[in-house]
Amino acid sequence: MLIGLKRTSVLALYFSLFKPSSISAQFANMSSGSADADIYSVAYVTVPSTEVGKTLGHGLVKNKLAACVNIIPQVTSIYEWKGEINEDNEALLMIKTRTSEVDRLTEYVRSNHPYEVCEVISLPIKNGNPPYLKWIGENVKESQ
Repeated sequence: MLIGLKRTSVLALYFSLFKPSSISAQFANMSSGSADADIYSVAYVTVPSTEVGKTLGHGLVKNKLAACVNIIPQVTSIYEWKGEINEDNEALLMIKTRTSEVDRLTEYVRSNHPYEVCEVISLPIKNGNPPYLKWIGENVKESQ
C-alpha cells in the first residue's frame, strides 16, 4: 500500500497518525510569534520630508528606542488644522520597537520633530516571524 506513495505523503500520514508532541510543538513554535503578542509594537510617525525622517530614524536606532525605521516616501496627508483643510506631501516612518518603550520613543520624537503637534501612534504586533521579533528584542532593551 505504501509503495506508490511519495515520501512527503508518507511523512504526512505518519505525523497525522502519531503526532509526536515534541516535534509538533517544535514546528508550532516556528510557525508564528503569537506567543510574543503585545511585547512588540509598530509606531507610525509622519514627517515633512525623508531627510527629517532619516534624522529621526537614525536617532531612534542609535538611542536603542527602535530596532528598525522604514521610511515610506510620498505619502499625501489630508487633515484639518486650525479650522482649515490641508493637503501635504509627507513621508511615513514605520518604527519597530518594544511596547514598553513606546512612551520613551514618543518623547524622543516630540523633542526632535519640527511639527507643533506630531503624529506618533502605535499598534501592538499580534503575530510575526519569531526570529524577527527576537531581533527587535535584542536591539531594543527594556529600560530600567
